[in-house]
Amino acid sequence: MGPFEGDLAPDFSLDGVPPAESPDGNYHLAAQRGRVVVLAFYPGDFTPVCTRQLAAYEAQRQELVATGAVLWAISTDKLERHERMAKSYALSFPLLADEGGKVAGLYGVRTLMGTARRAIFIIDESGEIRFRHEDPLSLTYQSVEDLLAALQRNGLLPAPATRTQTQSD
Repeated sequence: MGPFEGDLAPDFSLDGVPPAESPDGNYHLAAQRGRVVVLAFYPGDFTPVCTRQLAAYEAQRQELVATGAVLWAISTDKLERHERMAKSYALSFPLLADEGGKVAGLYGVRTLMGTARRAIFIIDESGEIRFRHEDPLSLTYQSVEDLLAALQRNGLLPAPATRTQTQSD
């Protein structure tokens, strides 16, 4: 079944592309403590729903980045396939290669065929899972608006800047 809201997120380390956030191409969840992390598990690169999902995340990536959250997409595809996917669709967030599905298994979203089911986990600054959404059939996905709403419901959005009043006001 995997971890649920309120549980500590299982730690992992995976290779991914593009390596902009991690020069050595290795992404380690524990190294993100102090930041909100959105893990987006998906079945596979170059499939219709997954392609729409990842392209939608890229199109609205700045809205998510503005919250300070980190987005990592994870599938059981090989790193080379992720490289082709990232290049083909100009994806600028990391695609992590969970070859063998070990991490998908830790999170309870590994299918009998060994791929990942479509699922979202939002992990807070202390490493606690604050939101979990799974699509058992992997036919739909959470939009960026859905992710922003989940961040807000869980109190994970930065506080709005308050304007200090001056004497000229």
